[in-house]
Amino acid sequence: MTTPAPVAVVIGAGDATGGAIARRFAREGFTLCVTRRNADSLTELVNQIESDGGKAHAFGCDARSEEEMVGLFEQIEREIGPVEVAIFNIGANVRFGITETTARVYRKVWEMAGFAGFLTGREAAKVMLPRGKGTIIFTGATASLRGGSGFSAFAGAKFALRALAQSMARELGPQGIHVAHPIIDGAIDTAFIRDNFPERYALKDQDGILNPDHIADQYWAIHAQPRDSWTHELDLRPWMETF
Repeated sequence: MTTPAPVAVVIGAGDATGGAIARRFAREGFTLCVTRRNADSLTELVNQIESDGGKAHAFGCDARSEEEMVGLFEQIEREIGPVEVAIFNIGANVRFGITETTARVYRKVWEMAGFAGFLTGREAAKVMLPRGKGTIIFTGATASLRGGSGFSAFAGAKFALRALAQSMARELGPQGIHVAHPIIDGAIDTAFIRDNFPERYALKDQDGILNPDHIADQYWAIHAQPRDSWTHELDLRPWMETF
């Protein structure tokens, strides 16, 4: 009987970082399970992976729903293969002044960037612990470390995600599960930055914004680390960023 290929799950496989991470792990022989709210938006990514010789499955999933996240991991384990890597990459970056930040906005951002990370991490841990191995990576941001004007909702959610990652690392590391929290501190080469911050995007030619493929290389490096040299937190920023 053929042993199924290990599976990497990317929650929030967007057009930039998440997609690049998925392609990187596919090149290493993983079967990719990629999610967004709408599975149809993943068609191009799945086609790219398959045209390069990899395997990928798209799932429409609301990562804020406990029922959907439980079902997602159960289905992957049952129908596709053992989850060895789980990557949480949902953004939820919004900017509102404190008096314009509604309860609905604050709650939604926390659900997307914080609570959904908890559901991802918990369900990944459930399937990894019996095997005594696995990697769980939570994508952090500048707001994971410090709040900024207009970012009360986003920073609150990213602080929560960072605390979750630290707690899980302390609990799961001794049981063979590598939990990491890379901090993406800078603008990323995305259509959003290109269209809304053209002066910032112009720095691309000077390596002044992050290349999603280079971020993906670091995620792979985290997974490939030996257990005696695990990284928990890794900050990634262009050379010209101040910090």
